[in-house]
Amino acid sequence: MLDGLVMGELVFVGLGLHDEFGITLRGLEEIRSSDNVFIELYTNFMPNFSLERLRKLCGKEVLVVSRKQLEDESGRVVLEAAEKGKAVLLVPGDPLIATTHISLRILAEKKGIKTRIVHGASIISAVIGLSGLHNYKFGKSVTIAFPQGEVVSETPYEVIEQNKRLGLHTLCLLDVQVENGKFMTIAEAVEILAKIERKRKRGVITSETLAVGISGAGSRNPIVKADVIDLLKQYDFGVPPHSLIFPGKLHFMEAEALKVFADAPADVVEAMVE
Repeated sequence: MLDGLVMGELVFVGLGLHDEFGITLRGLEEIRSSDNVFIELYTNFMPNFSLERLRKLCGKEVLVVSRKQLEDESGRVVLEAAEKGKAVLLVPGDPLIATTHISLRILAEKKGIKTRIVHGASIISAVIGLSGLHNYKFGKSVTIAFPQGEVVSETPYEVIEQNKRLGLHTLCLLDVQVENGKFMTIAEAVEILAKIERKRKRGVITSETLAVGISGAGSRNPIVKADVIDLLKQYDFGVPPHSLIFPGKLHFMEAEALKVFADAPADVVEAMVE
């Protein structure tokens, strides 16, 4: 805060990953005790989410706010409500982990509005947990983005290469453009990386490279499948969002987990054990 004056309160509440039932009990209590409730649904796609069910669950009116309102207009509608009382902003996943609302929290604090976070399940921890790989052996994560015309970002290729050099795993989040109804599939992501490989020719992504594809994180029946990418891209992962992991060197327990949880080819994973 700038002048020591405390106004209202803004609470960022995570919704989890798949549907409205991913919200925590603490999150529900924050909603029920609030004066105004807002929700953004553009930073990630929740396949089985229902706004109507959420409204019935929490017993409150929930106002949907757009990217324009939160980013271009600096969240004015949310901040004005928080200046007068307690406002809640519902966010897919875990607030401020894989979203873009840090600037909104900073603006709120500068205005003297108290802020808090109620965490929800994050795609980052969920995907890593589903894979059976060890969290501390992951390097830098990266997003594989849709090409902009003929321009393809080569950053994912470079990050995978850097992590592999260190023996680390790479988590690749796949581009989601909810407002445009575009959700990158594992097959599309693999093709983008293969295209970069054809240009770079460094052997980072070959037909025999092992990868783990995951979809349905947060649902009752997530899909987890590991294979060489030439076969993985043919696998049906169902409804997005999809995620992709490129393992580095494996601990023997990680290799066993990939075989049991992801039906990985035994000869491939065993050759990667350090």
